[in-house]
Amino acid sequence: MTDEYARPTPKNLRYAVAAAASGPESTTGLILTEVARRLQAEGHRLAGTVQIEADRNPGEACDMVLSVLPDGPRIDITQNLGRDTQSCRLDHQALEEAASLIDGTLNEETQFLIINKFGKRESDGAGFRQTIAHAVELGVPVLLGIGSKIHPALEDYVGEDLIILPEDADAILQWCHTCLGEH
Repeated sequence: MTDEYARPTPKNLRYAVAAAASGPESTTGLILTEVARRLQAEGHRLAGTVQIEADRNPGEACDMVLSVLPDGPRIDITQNLGRDTQSCRLDHQALEEAASLIDGTLNEETQFLIINKFGKRESDGAGFRQTIAHAVELGVPVLLGIGSKIHPALEDYVGEDLIILPEDADAILQWCHTCLGEH
């Protein structure tokens, strides 16, 4: 791709990009982790990240730790800015390193790319944006977590072929199996 902000263009598939939309309780991260676990148990080859839910004290901001699929390292993408900070705690460098690591593992053998969250960095043209485009170019279906505030940016990036899935592991797995031609 010559334009780093270009819309992904699939090689073999009509856009196979789906996003599980976060609801008010925002359990998307846990659901995508469960979906990844189940797909791996079925023997499917995955790339991407799922978020590890870390224990935290009530009222404290959560730490964002990613687990690289299929069995790669854990990457802390949180900056320590102090207890009472109101600033964004995302460590941009760590996120970019995670994206680079995952992009380097994608190939024609990969059956799914799962990214725990298409967030502000991706809507701004960074983060996992190029990894998503790479997967689509390879014909690898992409499954993302998405919040309602960023939904328009993802829709602008992917286009009208974006599929929005419910926050439901069984529904998401059904979509995955459909991508594989199993249903």
